[in-house]
Amino acid sequence: MKLPTVALVGRPNVGKSTLFNKIVGKQISIIEDIPGVTRDRIYQEASYNKKRFYLIDTGGIDASKMDFNTEIQMQAEIAINEADVVVFIVDGKEGLTANDLIVRDILRKTDKKVIVAINKMDVKEAKDNLYDFYELGFDTYIPISGIHNTGYIDLMDTITMNFHEQEEAEDNRVKFSIIGRPNVGKSSLTNALLNEERVVVSDIAGTTRDSIDSVLKYNNEEYIVIDTAGMRKKGKVFESIEKYSLFRSLKSIDRSDICLVVINAEEGITEHDKHIAGYAIERGKGLIFVVNKWDKIKDKTIPEFEKEMRAEFQFAPYAPIVFLSALTKKRIHTLMPEIVKVNENIKREVKTSLLNEVIQDAYQLNLPPSYKGKRLKIFFTSQTGTKPPKFTFRVNNKGLVHFSYERYLENKIRENFELEGTPIILQFKNRNGEEE
Repeated sequence: MKLPTVALVGRPNVGKSTLFNKIVGKQISIIEDIPGVTRDRIYQEASYNKKRFYLIDTGGIDASKMDFNTEIQMQAEIAINEADVVVFIVDGKEGLTANDLIVRDILRKTDKKVIVAINKMDVKEAKDNLYDFYELGFDTYIPISGIHNTGYIDLMDTITMNFHEQEEAEDNRVKFSIIGRPNVGKSSLTNALLNEERVVVSDIAGTTRDSIDSVLKYNNEEYIVIDTAGMRKKGKVFESIEKYSLFRSLKSIDRSDICLVVINAEEGITEHDKHIAGYAIERGKGLIFVVNKWDKIKDKTIPEFEKEMRAEFQFAPYAPIVFLSALTKKRIHTLMPEIVKVNENIKREVKTSLLNEVIQDAYQLNLPPSYKGKRLKIFFTSQTGTKPPKFTFRVNNKGLVHFSYERYLENKIRENFELEGTPIILQFKNRNGEEE
């Protein structure tokens, strides 16, 4: 589904992050708390009056290695490249500044819709400065106050004016995205997959401007390959910013069923790799690690490198790891069978009777610890969703579920049912609302 993208742009301290948090509100849905993975919230899906869209906060970019003007320029250029609507936030209290004019000059080059949001209109000085901003030369100006909540509805109505709920024909083909940091070999991997003799390829228009989707045929089944590689803009400004590539990856993850997180074997594992994998898990996507450039590694065996991977990605012990070289195509044949397997697992449905048998055996084998004389009781378990598989437990008191026992139950489910490559969600509900 193609969702429109809205970017918040402006110099520092004008209120971008406050507005971002307000628009996103309670929309953020994190499946689980993933240890060791912190993610900058520069991008989220949001909705207003049932109209869904992506929101970018360009203020989430770390400009510590850049001078001030480069940072502002980069933020504005990201907005121009990615957004359908740009919200240019200015500080009504301070009035028009030279930096606002720099942003204006860049935004003027675009044909995108630009809305000027004049923030901090709750102070007297802002009312005096209001008309100065018309000098910026855009068509739409909306006075707002983040603190007093004024102008917000007017702003959101204007942002989403031309958005609509999109009903698209359902595409049941499996979609997998090839994601990762710059220069890990995403393009090479895509090409290696698409150039195999048994693969039939036809490029189709991507549903976002920044990726081309390809159709790959394997064992008479069609798969959609979402490739974000090769889409980084030229120029040192972009090459130095990993968060920009992260944003691209995030959009691809949202559209996928399965994510291939590509790791450069020569460079090893970085925090950025963890951010990307963590986001895929938060979004409930199937996960496969692809260690690329394996032909270049002479001093480590596959078991040794796999041990390192498991230590670094402790939050995803269920994800298969494939070692290959996209360039030489060595071991490339090992990848598609894993994608097929993970696709089966994210859609897996477990029989209720078998599930309850496994859970009751696990419960008897290892009783949960009692707390203040009370012990968790599990009455009934059922599968309540797929993609990823979701299991709902009816219990006496969900407050008695300790995270370590939840992990124990997850491990037991994984031991008994084929769920490699997929996150699973465990939900606990009190039976009939009773608290015993």
